[in-house]
Amino acid sequence: HIQSNKTRLISENFDWVHTVDRIKIAERLSKQRPEHANNLNICIQINVDDEKTKSGIDIKNVFDLCGEMCYVIDELPNLNLRGLMCLPMTRSDHEQQRQPFKVLKKLYEHLNKERFHLDTLSMGMTNDFSAAIQEGSTIIRIGTALFGPRDKS
Repeated sequence: HIQSNKTRLISENFDWVHTVDRIKIAERLSKQRPEHANNLNICIQINVDDEKTKSGIDIKNVFDLCGEMCYVIDELPNLNLRGLMCLPMTRSDHEQQRQPFKVLKKLYEHLNKERFHLDTLSMGMTNDFSAAIQEGSTIIRIGTALFGPRDKS
C-alpha cells in the first residue's frame, strides 16, 4: 500500500510501481515524476480474495472500478499503465492456488478487449509461482526462495 506522503520518493527513484490502488496515488506519482525520467510503469493492485488486511481494488467492484481507474491512469502524463497485480491469500493446494490468478487473468483479458494494451500480470510468489505461471503471470516474486524467510524479530 502506498501512502500519499511517499509518492514523491517512489516517483523519483523507481521505474515500476505494482501497488497502485487509488486514482489519487496515480495522480501524485504522475505529477511528481521528474522531467528527465522515463514514464513510470504502473500496475493496478487487485484484492482478489477481498482480504481486509490487504490493499487493492475490492474484487466486488473490480470490473467497474478497474475500468474507470484504467481510463484515468491511461490519460495521465508520465505514467504507463502496464498491467495488474495481486497478492492472494496463501493456499497449499495447487488447483486452489490457480483460482485467484484465473480471476486476474479474466480481468486482464476484459480490459484488453475494452481498448487497453496491458502486457503485465504481476502475480505469484515463492509458494505459488507455478500456479501463477500456468495462468499467464509475466512477473513473479520469489524473494523467499532466493534469500530465505524474513527475519521477523
